[in-house]
Amino acid sequence: MTRTDHRSRRGFGRVERLKSGRYRAAYTGPDGRLYRAPMTFDAKDDAIAWLSARRAEIGMEVWAPQTAAQGARRRESPTFRAYAELWLETRRTRGRELRPTTGQQYRMLLDRFIYPTFGEERIDRITHEDVNAWYDQVAPGRDTVRAQAYSLLRTILAGAASVRPTPLIPYNPAHIRGAGNAKRAHHVEPATLTELETIVTELPDRYQLMALLAAWCALRFGELAELRRADVDLRTGRVKVRRGVVRVGGQFIVGPPKSDAGVRDVAIPPHLLATVKEHLSAHTAPGKDALLFPAAADSNRHMAPSTLYKVYYPARRAAGRPDLRWHDLRHTGAVLAAQTGATLAELMGRLGHSTPGAAMRYQHAAADRDAEIARRLSELHGRTLSDEP
Repeated sequence: MTRTDHRSRRGFGRVERLKSGRYRAAYTGPDGRLYRAPMTFDAKDDAIAWLSARRAEIGMEVWAPQTAAQGARRRESPTFRAYAELWLETRRTRGRELRPTTGQQYRMLLDRFIYPTFGEERIDRITHEDVNAWYDQVAPGRDTVRAQAYSLLRTILAGAASVRPTPLIPYNPAHIRGAGNAKRAHHVEPATLTELETIVTELPDRYQLMALLAAWCALRFGELAELRRADVDLRTGRVKVRRGVVRVGGQFIVGPPKSDAGVRDVAIPPHLLATVKEHLSAHTAPGKDALLFPAAADSNRHMAPSTLYKVYYPARRAAGRPDLRWHDLRHTGAVLAAQTGATLAELMGRLGHSTPGAAMRYQHAAADRDAEIARRLSELHGRTLSDEP
């Protein structure tokens, strides 16, 4: 019989300190049998963590006697950093590698907000309490970043819990309700048609069509910057969105749109067709692969966002809208489309959305116009009564 010099009883299970100085954990399972950890532990906290995992398995109804007998923890578990690096390298979304901008964002979140706390911690030692304590102090005052960091941590730990045939951890310790969501920090006020006209007028000629397509066709910057002469079909009056470009680490990377739904044909409003023809003639190089909106110094290079902002910021100030981001022109176009009575499915198709959620925001924004419609109906009613004899 093994002698111990200390025994600690807890609400669930027990921890014994052995003569050797190591700790042993045991608990009574739902079947009434006693189960001991298949290994001893260097520290008491490790033994308690093992018991906490078994208790969680029982509470989540995933406990199994064979797992309990074998033990869910492994002596050679990797550090969180080691597993996260492998996860990042092999991550796929719907069979595709991560988009460059997404990979860059994940790298930033890991390096700045997750690794300082969990990087060198063995992944099987991260507890629910650890995650809660980290979440309470990470990225203070930056709710969106905190939500993004938590969401990434939760996803990586979920991957570790689903490794087959043997999970690295018995359950995901990141389960704070609502922590992966953040309220939209930027409330977008769409540009009025007058404001949009002022912005376009204030821009240099070679940028005017870019702003018009961003608004009236609701195109993203990356989609606009990669448009080529062959993507514009003047016969049908459509823009073919097949690619996008992003700048990562100082390099331009061309790839497919953000989602499968992003591959689309967008009808150009008829009032813009003359401007499109003029732009193609005056500002686009010959050849089907010529960029519509290239860099100012080289027609074969993509336009950098900073180049656009140098002319866009003064233009938005002239319109009295210093708050209007370039991407808000796309929002403006989406609201305009919703105001025409476009259905949710039609909005999703025009905007390149794969889920209804985002497109519904623009329908809600258009619905805000209902109060203005009601006011004008009352004005009409008043004029009608005053005209009666």
